[in-house]
Amino acid sequence: MTQSLIFFPEGTKGKICDITGGRMVSKRLFEMGFNKGQEIEVIKNDAGPLVVGLNGSRVAVGRGMAFKILLNPVG
Repeated sequence: MTQSLIFFPEGTKGKICDITGGRMVSKRLFEMGFNKGQEIEVIKNDAGPLVVGLNGSRVAVGRGMAFKILLNPVG
């Protein structure tokens, strides 16, 4: 069930299956470590930016950018 990252609750683990959006958004997310096939975990998803676990560190992503990240839940 592929959905945008902002719809997943805290504690959800998944793999990025696609990044929608323009070239600049895709480039920025790529530079932050958000690549297709990358496993991430939602740490915080309430008001404000999302915090996700990525490669052993925590990264904050604005809700607009997080909406463009499509995630497949794992497990």
